Order: sequence, then structure tokens, then C-alpha cells
Amino acid sequence: MNVAIVDYGVGNIKSIQHSLDRIGVNHTYTMAKEEIISADKVIFPGVGDASYAMKQLKNQNLDKLIPNLKQPFLGICLGMQLMCNYSEEGDTSCLGVINTRVKKFNSNNNKIPQIGWNNIKNLKTNLFKGINENEFMYFVHTYFVPKSTYTISESLYGLNYSSAINKDNFYGTQFHPEKSGLIGEKIIKNFISEL
Repeated sequence: MNVAIVDYGVGNIKSIQHSLDRIGVNHTYTMAKEEIISADKVIFPGVGDASYAMKQLKNQNLDKLIPNLKQPFLGICLGMQLMCNYSEEGDTSCLGVINTRVKKFNSNNNKIPQIGWNNIKNLKTNLFKGINENEFMYFVHTYFVPKSTYTISESLYGLNYSSAINKDNFYGTQFHPEKSGLIGEKIIKNFISEL
């Protein structure tokens, strides 16, 4: 088993690397297309601005590669948002893997960004195998993915939104499983062993 962590200059990857180390999974932090294509699983981290991140992906031609990957793929936080068609952040066209748009939270209802622990509910797919409803995950985000047919978990922050999404081999979590303690580690284990 080898996991490729996509290197495009916007990931907080140390915590992901430590999480994979703890569960004994070989991993490579790479922007090399051959290594990404040949990996058993791909993790797509992301922290920061959507428009900057898409420029980085385009500079490395990863915007063409990623939508055509066939192995299980996990986008985390901004990585999940970039899997969508479009983000209001910077008026950004994204990767178009999942047919939905990323919107900004309404600051009239809640402080933005949402920073801290929030629960996840209505869990679907084996990504959440053995995970109880309403477990708490760690979030840091200003933008969100609305609920749709691709939603595999929901969270409430002023409104119910997608805290995880899935289409075919592509999965995304708005929360940071690598920063969410033992329950988050279980979700990473599920990604490795159940998908």
C-alpha cells in the first residue's frame, strides 16, 4: 500500500504524514504525475485560498490529471472544495469532479470562519464505517459545500451543509480527520482499508 499526498504548495501536510505514520502506511509527498497515478490511494490536502490553489494546480498540470484518477481519492478541507465546479472564493473555477458550487457562510448568523469542533451526522459510505452519528470533528473554514445528492455527511453551522461528499472514487471531507483525534484517525483508516 502506497499513498500519494499531492504536493501543490497549499497543504498543511505534517499532520497528515504523522497520521499515516501512526497507522503504518507508506506515503509519498509528491507533485510527480507518475507517482500520483501509480499510488494505491491519493490524499489531496489544502489550506488557504481557492484561486491561488487552482493556479498552483494549473502550473503543474495537475488540474487535468486529478479528475481522471481512478484510485480512491480523498480531498481534505480546501482539497474537498477544489473538487467542486466553482468556488465563490476568488470567483474560482475548480476541478469539476463534483457538480456543485462552494459558497461563503453568511456572517449574519455565525462567526466566520468556523473554527473548532462540530458534529457530523447522516453518515453514508464506508468512509464512516464504525463511526457513530454526531461524533465531533475539527473544522476551519469560511466557505462551505451545500447539501446535494453527493453529501455523505452533514454538519450544522447556521445551516446544514456537506461536511463530506462523494462521487465514484472521489471523497472529500470539509473537516480535518488528521486533526480530529482517534475518530478522525479511524476515518483515515477507513479510507485506506475500506474504499
